[in-house]
Amino acid sequence: MKKLFFFIIILSAGLIASCKKDKSTKAASTLDQIRDSVYYYEKEDYLWNDAIPSYSTFDPRSYTSDNDQDALNSEIFAISQLKINPATNAPYEYFATNPLVPKYSFIDDGTETASLNGTNGDFGFEPAYIADEDLRVKYVYAGSPADLAGIKRGYQITNINGTSTPSSDNNSNLNFVIDAIYYSPTIKMTLLKPDGTSISVSLSTASYTVNPVITYKVFNEGGGHKIGYMVFNSFTALANAQPQLNTAFDYFITNGINELVVDLRYNGGGAGETAEYLDDLIVPAAKSNTLMYTQYFNSNLQNDKYPLLSKKYSLSPGQFLPANNQTQFVKKLSLNISRVFFIVTNETASSSELTINNLLPELNVILIGSTTYGKPVGEIPIPINKYYLYSPQLYVENSANKGDYYSGMIPGTATYPGKSAADDITKEFGDSTEMLLSYALNYVKNGTFALKIPQDLSKQNTFSVEQSRVVSLELNKHKFRPMVFKSKAER
Repeated sequence: MKKLFFFIIILSAGLIASCKKDKSTKAASTLDQIRDSVYYYEKEDYLWNDAIPSYSTFDPRSYTSDNDQDALNSEIFAISQLKINPATNAPYEYFATNPLVPKYSFIDDGTETASLNGTNGDFGFEPAYIADEDLRVKYVYAGSPADLAGIKRGYQITNINGTSTPSSDNNSNLNFVIDAIYYSPTIKMTLLKPDGTSISVSLSTASYTVNPVITYKVFNEGGGHKIGYMVFNSFTALANAQPQLNTAFDYFITNGINELVVDLRYNGGGAGETAEYLDDLIVPAAKSNTLMYTQYFNSNLQNDKYPLLSKKYSLSPGQFLPANNQTQFVKKLSLNISRVFFIVTNETASSSELTINNLLPELNVILIGSTTYGKPVGEIPIPINKYYLYSPQLYVENSANKGDYYSGMIPGTATYPGKSAADDITKEFGDSTEMLLSYALNYVKNGTFALKIPQDLSKQNTFSVEQSRVVSLELNKHKFRPMVFKSKAER
C-alpha cells in the first residue's frame, strides 16, 4: 500500500524557537515566520535537502522583494539551485529558458491550487507563436470566456488592446503578450479566422469548470484499423477528470477501437492520482495487480527523521520507505490495446510524463512531437499561512526502475521510439491533416512515419522544432507544472 500525506503545518515563532537554537531572537514579523517555515519544511522534506545549509548560513529572512510572495519565491529559488545534477553539472532545478526561477519549486497564493480542482478564473485560451510575427490560439476551454466569444484553435491574433501583435523576437514583446493574456482582468483582441474573415472580441476573466478532455473521436481507416483519439489537456483532480475520461473511453470501447492516440501536447501535469487512473484505462488487463511505479522520498523521511511533522501528526514508522509507496495497476473499463501513441511537446510535463513513463515497460509506447519538459519529481502541497509551498519531495521510477528523465523525453530515440516533429497549430484538434496526428494515423495504416501526401508547408510552422521549443518555453515560463499527490493517509 502506498501512504501519502498532505502535511498542513503552520509553525509559530515560539515552536520554531524552541526547536532551533540558531534562530534570531528579534521579534519576528508574519513574513519572517513564513520564511522560516519555508526553510524548515525544505530542510526536512525537500527531495534534495542534503544540500541545504544551516539556518544561520542560509539566513532565510534575508530574501526580500517588493511583495511577500515574491520574497518567498526568491527564497525558494535560492534553495532550488543548491543541489547539482551530476549528469548535467547544473542544479536539478536549473531552468535554462528562465534561469532566475526554479524549474519545479513554486510558492502559490491559492490560484494554482484551485485550478487543480478543475476551476479556472482566466480567459480560457492559450497563445503560441508559430513564426516571429504569427501568434495563434492553441486551445480554448469549453464554457470559458474565449469559448463563449467564438474563439477557436488556430485563429491568428493580429491585435491586442489596440496594438498590432508584436513579434516574438525579444523578451519585451513576449512580456507584453504574457501580461495582457495572463495578468490582466480584461483584454481586447482582433483575430483572423482560417476563412480570411476577422472578429473582434472583448473578454473579461471569469470562473469556469475545466473539462480536461477537450475532444475525442474515432478514425475508421479501413483494413481493420479503428483509432481512438483524445486530447487530454490537464490532470485535474480525479473527481473532475474521471467522468470525462470514462465518457471518452466508453465511446472508444463501444466503437471497437484497436489503436489509441492520446494528445498530451499542452498538458503540463496536475494530480498524480489522475495520471494513475489514465494508466489504468490504457494498460492491458493482464497487467492488473503488477507494479506501476514507486515513489522515493529523501533519506531523512525514509529514516523516520521528521521531528517537525511528528509534533503535529501521528506518523507511522516506515511510511516513507519505497516499499510503502508503490502503486499497482488496477485495470479500469475494458479497452484492450497493445500499443499507444502519445503526442507531446515541451509543454508535456510532470503527471503527463509520469503517465508515459509508467506505461513504457507494459506495452508499445510511441511518442510523436518534440522533447517533453523533464519533471520526474512530485509534490505534496504544504499550506503555510495563506500560501502553498510546492517543491519536490519525491521522485518516481516505473516497474523497470526507470525515471531519470530530467532532460525530457525525446521522441524518435531508442528510449522513446517515435517521430520528432514540430507542433501544428494551424489545424483544429482531430483534423486528420494536422501534422502530429497525421503521423500517428499514417503509422497505423502503413507502418511508417513518411507521409504519402505532402503537407501544405505554407500553412505549417515556419519555426523549426528548436525555435518552437525556445519561444514556447519563454511564453509559458510563468506556468505551473505539477505532479501533486492529494491528502490521503493510505492509498
